[in-house]
Amino acid sequence: MLMDNLINKAKSEATLQVQKIRDEAMIEAKKNSQKIIVQSIQRTAVDHSVESTVSVVQIKNDDMKGRIIGREGRNIRAFEGATGVDVIVDDTPEAVILSGFDQFRREVARISLEKLISDGRIHPTRIEEVVKKVQGELEEEIMKEGENTLIQLGIHGVHREIIKLVGRMKYRSSYGQNLLQHSIEVAHITGFMAAELGFDQSIAKRAGMMHDIGKTVDKSIEGPHALLGYDVAKRYKEHPIVINAIGSHHEDIEMEHPISALVQAADAISGARPGARREPLESYVKRLENLEELATSFEGVEKTFAIQAGREIRVVVEPEKADDNFSNKLAFDIAKKIEDEMQYPGQIKVTVIREVRKIAYAK
Repeated sequence: MLMDNLINKAKSEATLQVQKIRDEAMIEAKKNSQKIIVQSIQRTAVDHSVESTVSVVQIKNDDMKGRIIGREGRNIRAFEGATGVDVIVDDTPEAVILSGFDQFRREVARISLEKLISDGRIHPTRIEEVVKKVQGELEEEIMKEGENTLIQLGIHGVHREIIKLVGRMKYRSSYGQNLLQHSIEVAHITGFMAAELGFDQSIAKRAGMMHDIGKTVDKSIEGPHALLGYDVAKRYKEHPIVINAIGSHHEDIEMEHPISALVQAADAISGARPGARREPLESYVKRLENLEELATSFEGVEKTFAIQAGREIRVVVEPEKADDNFSNKLAFDIAKKIEDEMQYPGQIKVTVIREVRKIAYAK
């Protein structure tokens, strides 16, 4: 009997000691993780760059506006047709505005117009020649930009096609944040955190730099940018950890290495930093409200939640009114209605949730 009491007492003390050690470990782990993240952010000095959808070209005098427009507007029509950018010639003194969502096309248009103004010969044939030449020059510049960026980060042995995609990041943005600057920042933060935790810093930086290459893939190829980047990295035989980090940073596939989690955390940190991104609050909120209202308009829907900045809509249905077949059809119908009635970047994932709860009370 005495022996049993001693054993029970020892077990109780051991349990308390284990619990104490576990609690202390959790507190210490939280402190260390916060310290690592803060130090990584402090050591990153990448400037934020907020992009707009317009570029301004300065002209010497307003007489040049007439030459840009041309007789009966033939020059301006030829220029817009060659570049895919809207040219706004208004009362703004000594300036012409170029408007377009594609930063690469807008940059081609800006350089081309400056060359045409400098040269003085502005007519449809000359416009096409200059635009074509500028496009070729910018493609070469993209390769140089990609190579220089990777050299500065100490990343080597990258396939030529991936280098080109990295260079194209300079002319892409996400919620106003320049994609190249964002990726460089993610690479630095991921590398710092990996070094603190004892992982391979070079692989971590490589994964951070390439995590958004899917955003620069040809727009005609559909799919989430994480999976598009995953396919590209796999095609050009990137490191398996890098491939997984690219594909899993928005949880489209399962994470297989801690570096994938570091890339996801660094991506969130870079995007959340004050001033890094912007979108008019009213339009952002309105878009999410419209998305939820559209899904709620279907019969049998109990609640809707727009999440991940509107990239996914979760629809909770009433279990008594919906079976599995109804849920499948509802997901398809909501997705079709979103396609028909809303404008949005990328894709919107529709998830229908049917949950049955049975409750009983023991008294």
